[in-house]
Amino acid sequence: MLRLPQRPALKFTMRPLKFSPRTRAFLRVLLSHYITNGITACLGLLVISLIVENWLGAYAASLATVGVIAVTPPDVAAPRRGKLRTMMLPFIAGVPVFYIVQLLNGRHLELGIFLTFFSFLAFLAMAWGKRGIPVAMGMMFTAIFSIASHQPGADNDALQSTLYFSIGAGLYVIWATLANLALNARYRALAMADVLISLADLIRTEARQFRHQRACDKDESDALLGQLLKAQAALADQMQATRDIVLESPRTPFRQRIAGMLVIVIDIRDQLLASELDLDGLRTHPRHRHALAQMRSVLDELADEVDALADALFLGYRPRPAIDRRTRIATIRSTHDYEQDGFSLGPTPAMLVRGIAHRIGHINDEILRLSRTARGEQMPNLAIVRANWQMFVSPTAWSWAPFFSVWSWKTPQMRHAIRAALAMGMGYAVSINLPWGGLHDYWILLTIAVVLRGSLSQTLERRNQRVAGTLLGCLLTMGLLALHPANIVLLIVMTVAQGGAHGFAQRRYLVTSVAGTTLGLIQAYMLAYGDSSHATFTLFERMADTLLGAVIAWAFAYILPSWERGQIPAVVQRTIDAQIRHAKLALDPEQLKSVEDTPELEWRLARREAFDSLSALVQATQRSLSEPRAVRPPIEALQYMQVHCYQLLAQLSAVKALLVLRRDRLNLPEATAALENAIERIERKLGSLPISPLNDSTAAGTLSDQVILPDPFETEITPWLLRRLDASTNIAIQIRDDASRVLQILDWSAGQHLVECDDAA
Repeated sequence: MLRLPQRPALKFTMRPLKFSPRTRAFLRVLLSHYITNGITACLGLLVISLIVENWLGAYAASLATVGVIAVTPPDVAAPRRGKLRTMMLPFIAGVPVFYIVQLLNGRHLELGIFLTFFSFLAFLAMAWGKRGIPVAMGMMFTAIFSIASHQPGADNDALQSTLYFSIGAGLYVIWATLANLALNARYRALAMADVLISLADLIRTEARQFRHQRACDKDESDALLGQLLKAQAALADQMQATRDIVLESPRTPFRQRIAGMLVIVIDIRDQLLASELDLDGLRTHPRHRHALAQMRSVLDELADEVDALADALFLGYRPRPAIDRRTRIATIRSTHDYEQDGFSLGPTPAMLVRGIAHRIGHINDEILRLSRTARGEQMPNLAIVRANWQMFVSPTAWSWAPFFSVWSWKTPQMRHAIRAALAMGMGYAVSINLPWGGLHDYWILLTIAVVLRGSLSQTLERRNQRVAGTLLGCLLTMGLLALHPANIVLLIVMTVAQGGAHGFAQRRYLVTSVAGTTLGLIQAYMLAYGDSSHATFTLFERMADTLLGAVIAWAFAYILPSWERGQIPAVVQRTIDAQIRHAKLALDPEQLKSVEDTPELEWRLARREAFDSLSALVQATQRSLSEPRAVRPPIEALQYMQVHCYQLLAQLSAVKALLVLRRDRLNLPEATAALENAIERIERKLGSLPISPLNDSTAAGTLSDQVILPDPFETEITPWLLRRLDASTNIAIQIRDDASRVLQILDWSAGQHLVECDDAA
């Protein structure tokens, strides 16, 4: 009997699709959480406007649309807890403001005074940090769009207009809260995918260090280290936003799997830090070129594995299993395995190659664990996170303490609120005195509100993107209107533009500016009933108002400026404190006895703060590069401090790995004494700020470089632990000297500035 071949059983693992780099980048943007959020925002706008139009008419729908736009800024991918509270803030504050502006419309003096005072209060919401910015922008949009909704010469009932505005804003608050709840699982996956992309970029940046380097390539090495610091800062920033979503209530299997992936990523970051140790001794020797090339190739392939996991999360399929490269890593050898080069003191090059390859093997193991967790083949270890997830995420409560803490003219938040209020007052005065003033006087105000930021570098970036985006938006709109499209086409374009303007607001403001310009111009065109001559004039008016608003925002960025040098001392001190606490917990001798949940939790929190504080220092230094040279902080000293903090974290990561993974090969009494001594020395060195920079002789080199070290894979590893501890102490001295130099220069500069002011008086 003829037997037909049986079909193989269907598998749920989808074959990974292969895309070109450009197509992959496009799909990642298209499927990202901010585009998803933008789509929900434009759908909410469309649904609410249709409901209100069918219920109360076209005029009510237009005002309800204004209400929707005014409360959309805080609507971002966020944890479920606290979402409604955050969305309610601009609504509660916005309704009375909208009503007052409606009453004052047409009375320029009174409205200008109110607008200036209200702008001051709204921008004080920056006291709550990053989560306060969208709330402040929502409040500003309410006042600005209330001016925009006023029709000169028409019978505007302020109370009725406010009612329609409130209906739209209130309905959107409900919509946004429910949409965030419904998309919570998708937001978790997309946020985790973003972290994986940042991790893959970090691995590739790390891999670029694994290459032969001549002694004269120091500048190139420093540039690469700078890129590495930026990549670390970007990952730390991305991870905090992801923690808030992913670690919230990890109770279901899916949430636990995503949360477990995030915890593994944090461990991979530690292994990456440790992998670059001892590289300097290998990169300048030609005979290590092949071994370095092999290790770099492995790291690049591991980055590709992480990218594949990110794509699986974006596209929603089960990822393919990761390839185990342990056997290949074990074959990496230095030519010094076979040739003697006269090295007798310290670790031999062969030992260094094997040690680095061994640490890359740990990265391979962690990525295998990451893949198995993503595929659901391995249960994540979330005992600590499951019980203490509130300690890992940002607080959602809105306390009054930050607001009361900024009432000093020296605080950056107060200075920014004052300059923003003055800029808005100036912008309103200019807008009503222009030849076309009164038609779209809110455009200048809107440009000032979105361009003027807390630092000069951010203001310059927003200024350039706003002007370029407005120009592109005008050109696109001119091309579209030249085709005389039907109203349904214009409505579709407006809906898409609203989604793009909201979705890219915090990611790529150039796209937001293009979309916002297109949205505003098409609205003006439709209100003019298709009058093409009016539309052409509006295009040029929009460009002129944008340029004026950008110039005003740029000029007022120099009024009561908050230069980064004023914030650097606090950031430096925060970084030092975080390094001390992390060192004490990473070197805790108690972990030689057992790894308990409480010490492990404290160490993880200390590690997070160490990375976050270093990230804040890197970002502050980068922002200061856009400031005038006369007010810049000591960039070189700050960069040295960042490098040394990074090196200390790398050394401590290596020590932590030794204590956790290989403590069975330690001489416990000797290791315990060495750890206690290292903690005391690091705390004493770093805790002695501010002092004059010292030339400490112990910083000249590691003590173990002057003794013969045993093979760490054949005997006990206590000498290698001592070497790491010795290096950590020396790096702590360098950090202290760098920080002291920074603080001394800043104090000297401040004193010089006061002397010059006294002489001038």
